[in-house]
Amino acid sequence: MPNIHFKNIDKSIEVPTDSNILRNSLRYDGKVPNRCGGGFCGTCVVKIEEGSENLDKIKPAEKKKLGDELLAQGYRLACQTFTTGDISVSWDEDFTKQVQRRKVQRVKSS
Repeated sequence: MPNIHFKNIDKSIEVPTDSNILRNSLRYDGKVPNRCGGGFCGTCVVKIEEGSENLDKIKPAEKKKLGDELLAQGYRLACQTFTTGDISVSWDEDFTKQVQRRKVQRVKSS
């Protein structure tokens, strides 16, 4: 089973494959900040420190809120992201505030 390591609090938890980062943070007291749970507010933005290859594909809500630049830097929305293997995540309150203030981008449908 995959592990999620929450670097800010130095806590690791074992989770089932295809588990949502935010739901597991809430369930096991991982402390990832959150508000809406739907990909709109940006409060749950996390930096994937290790294991980005063990994540599912980027969702439209993440593209709209984070944009290609932040996604390329390893940021994801914990409410939208599922893990298939071991990962390590961190978050920063000041950066979270910046993401919350970002205007939602239009995403071209492919």
